[in-house]
Order: sequence, then C-alpha cells, then structure tokens
Amino acid sequence: MDGWQNMDTAALDGAYANRPYIPGGDDYPTRWAAEAAAFRDANPPEVIPVGQAAIDLFRPEGEPEGLMVFVHGGYWHLFGRRDWSHFAEGGLARGHAVAMVGYPLAPGARIAEITAHVARAVDTVAAHVAGPIRLTGHSAGGHLVARMVMADAAPESADRIRTCVPISPVADLRPMVPQTMNAELRLDPAEAEAESPALGAPLSGPRVAVHVGGAERPSFLWQAEALAGAWGVPLRVAGGRHHFDVIDALRDPQSALMADILG
Repeated sequence: MDGWQNMDTAALDGAYANRPYIPGGDDYPTRWAAEAAAFRDANPPEVIPVGQAAIDLFRPEGEPEGLMVFVHGGYWHLFGRRDWSHFAEGGLARGHAVAMVGYPLAPGARIAEITAHVARAVDTVAAHVAGPIRLTGHSAGGHLVARMVMADAAPESADRIRTCVPISPVADLRPMVPQTMNAELRLDPAEAEAESPALGAPLSGPRVAVHVGGAERPSFLWQAEALAGAWGVPLRVAGGRHHFDVIDALRDPQSALMADILG
C-alpha cells in the first residue's frame, strides 16, 4: 500500500502476509501439490535442465500454436515448478505448449540472479518450441515476467514475446527491504529499486495487462495499480478473488485471464 515508508517492520510483515487472511489459506499448498501431481500423471512433461533448476514443458496434441511460460510465486524463496503443473491446463487446451519454469530460490540466489535465470530459462525453452511467446506469472512470478519485458533484463528471444500478464505482482520491491523475510531475500535498497518493474519501463512490443484479485490484501492491490499506472497498461480486477484463487482462471481456457495471455 502507498505510504509504506511510514510503516514499521511488523506492519509491513502483516501487510504482505496472505495465508492468515484467506479462509483455509494453510491448506492451499498441499492442495496445489496434489492437483499438480495428478496433472503430471495424466500429462507427463518433458523436463529441460537449466542451470541449477529445470523447466517442465507440457506439449499439446499436434503442433503447438506457440509457447506459454508460467513463473511461480512464493516470495522468491518458496515452492518450485512442480507445485503448479495443473495451471498449464488452460494453455494446453488452447493448443499451446506450456512451460512451468523453476528457478534457484533465495537465500541461495539474490533476486537479480533469479531474474537472470528466468531470462535464460525463457531462451532455453524458446529453442524447443517455435512461434510466439506468451508470459505470465503469479506474485513474485509476476515480478519476474514483468522483468522479462524490460530492456535491462529481457531474454535474447524477446522479439518473440507477444504478451506479458503479471498476476498479483510484486512490482515495487522497496517495501520488501524492511520486512522480516528480507533475511531470506537479502535485498538492499539499490537492488530493490533496480529490480522494481514499477520504477522502470516496458519494451514497446509486447502487450501487457496486469491482473489482480478484487479481494486481495491492500498491499497487492496497490502493487498491481502501481505497475499498471507506471506502464500505462490495463488493470483487470477479478471480483471476489483473493491472492490464492486468482490464478484458478489459468485452468479455464475461456477465462478473461487466458484471453489476455493468448490474445
């Protein structure tokens, strides 16, 4: 939320916490992991190593229409690509190959290093699938895909990127610095500013739209508004959706979210 500069560590920690404010919030990671495992059993992915991590590439039947890339959240230090496999469902149904990108987690990697890894991952999977590239990511993953359409972080394959849809992104990293979680992230003020999409500008080519849940915490509504406002792009607010279920629309090939990603 705006005015974060006047908040102490405890207040900022609370402003960026999600689980305590979502009914059944503690159950979501277990549910995601189970649904992801079931999806992989039915749709075994091709595993592509990239540095210290890997990509799970799900291919549709027939020749892909293009490549959809999803980057997961977890405040840069939680979860992995295999926790989100089922969110490839909508893209696959629309005839796209879908890449679920893994990346090295903090504190083993700084955020700038994670950004560079994601760019390398996009280039790596782009070499496996022809056609346009469409990027989306959730929370910290929303930050990372936004960085992919900025000149200082873009992958070499950026000329193929047609759309970028950050979902509930952390777009201004400066409020992360005073938080307790920064013991994991190791952000200093200079890196937080340099890694903040809301403080920079996008490339001119890709179409960008920012999505956020209407029932999200005020801090995430502010983050989404800050990015959309700074970049002059549409802000889509999904009524009644919170930080954990706003991504369910990735499973519906006809959702407004998928329309922006594949449009």
